[in-house]
Amino acid sequence: MALSPRDPLVVGRVVGDVVDPFTRLISLKVTYGQRQVSNGMDLRSSHILNKPTVEIGGDDLRNFYTLVMVDPDVPSPSNPHLREYLHWLVTDIPATTGTAFGNELVCYENPRPPSGIHRIVMILFRQLGRQTVYAPEWRQRFNTREFAANYNLGLPVAAVFFNCQKENGCGGRRT
Repeated sequence: MALSPRDPLVVGRVVGDVVDPFTRLISLKVTYGQRQVSNGMDLRSSHILNKPTVEIGGDDLRNFYTLVMVDPDVPSPSNPHLREYLHWLVTDIPATTGTAFGNELVCYENPRPPSGIHRIVMILFRQLGRQTVYAPEWRQRFNTREFAANYNLGLPVAAVFFNCQKENGCGGRRT
């Protein structure tokens, strides 16, 4: 089912800024400690120090997936000229399992936004086969669309995002 105009991924401009419109084809469950991530929720840096538990759906262990975690609001939401920053990359995740069963190509680096409220986005792609995706040379100025195109990943099959700000941030509107 295609994303509706009211879907949080559309309203939050994840679709557009990070990925093109896509159809959700598989479940993606992301949990930090006891907190399950839902689109648009607020998490402070202290809540996301350690990598989350990520579980994916599907029904065929022969299908493999890549999880990309990026911050598209670098260095600030009002001037994201360094978009995107790659926080985590896990490949070869078998369907029905999670990132613990995949290949961590870029280790988890917890988001620490310097200013403003940043969107932290996790995007799931279906791979063409095992060991067909490789690590980028750097985390800075990562481009999810180009990465997907380079490895023939097509459109995402699932995505989730949360808002993050530094510990003493005062909230307020995204600018």
